[in-house]
Amino acid sequence: MRYLASILSTAAVAAAHGYVESAIIGGETYEFYNPNTDPYMSPKPERISRSIPGNGPVEDVTSIDIQCNGWSAGGVEGSEPAPLHAKVAAGSEVTLFWTLWPASHMGPVITYMAKCPDTGCQDYQPGDDAVWFKIQEDGREGTSQNWASDVIVQANNDGVKYTIPECIEPGYYLVRHEVVALHAAWQYPGAQFYPGCHQLEVTGGGSASPSDLVSIPGAYAGTDPGITYDAYQASEYVIPGPDVFTC
Repeated sequence: MRYLASILSTAAVAAAHGYVESAIIGGETYEFYNPNTDPYMSPKPERISRSIPGNGPVEDVTSIDIQCNGWSAGGVEGSEPAPLHAKVAAGSEVTLFWTLWPASHMGPVITYMAKCPDTGCQDYQPGDDAVWFKIQEDGREGTSQNWASDVIVQANNDGVKYTIPECIEPGYYLVRHEVVALHAAWQYPGAQFYPGCHQLEVTGGGSASPSDLVSIPGAYAGTDPGITYDAYQASEYVIPGPDVFTC
């Protein structure tokens, strides 16, 4: 069964990869960085989302590429900050729209935030600092074949949603959002990470400063049960990373 799954997943590789292409934030629609067009435009479009090298995955959980995407093997280490921020109130729901996703690449959807300096995120690189807190996660429904990634499999879908915690202090935040594809994750490396980051200016809110912060890379290990996992077996799935922050 694993051999057959490997063949099917390999055949689907060309159509299997994806990224967030747009978002609705604070009632406004934002086009995200497009790796197929933005690098070749002059001037380059100013975005709220950080650059990505393409639509391929990151497989090394110890690489800086796992943070906001990148392709270190090809000379693109990590991702560059974006020049803009989307202004949005704390407590708001954000909708992210992915490029069409293949059903064969089942997995969880996870979202983190990190506080940027008071001057903004446009020059900020978290590096290996423990600054990230998880605000959203969705995985497998019990032992069924229903996964969080199913929502982005359908064309013209309603997108993936996350809510900005209403109690966090106002300011600038970097949001890291990812799908983890588990179709080949029965051994490590095998899980495929598709991260991307966008920048917010959060208004309103409260005074909460989340604790139990994690570094990325650092939050995941190849031996984690949510990273080395046989998705073709009817077994409970444990989403990797810390607990979700709640107000």
